[in-house]
Amino acid sequence: MGLISEVLLLPFAPVRGSAWVIGQVLHEAERIYYDPATIRAELAQLEQRLESGEIDEAEFDQLEDELLDRLEIGSRNRAGTDDWTSG
Repeated sequence: MGLISEVLLLPFAPVRGSAWVIGQVLHEAERIYYDPATIRAELAQLEQRLESGEIDEAEFDQLEDELLDRLEIGSRNRAGTDDWTSG
């Protein structure tokens, strides 16, 4: 952007800064959500809940499928690019 554009857009700097912060938070949340280590830990907790009787087999199967889908999506996205969440 040129100098004139920057001067004209200066009143919107807080909005642009907020958008950047929101983008960074979203990037980190997605990274954690699709992180294989996080998903494996959630799978282990899920199995413990099943063994303790906190959930039944049907609920376990449903939640396990959701976690495995997340793992697959994360693996596929990481295989496509080195940093798949960068915009």
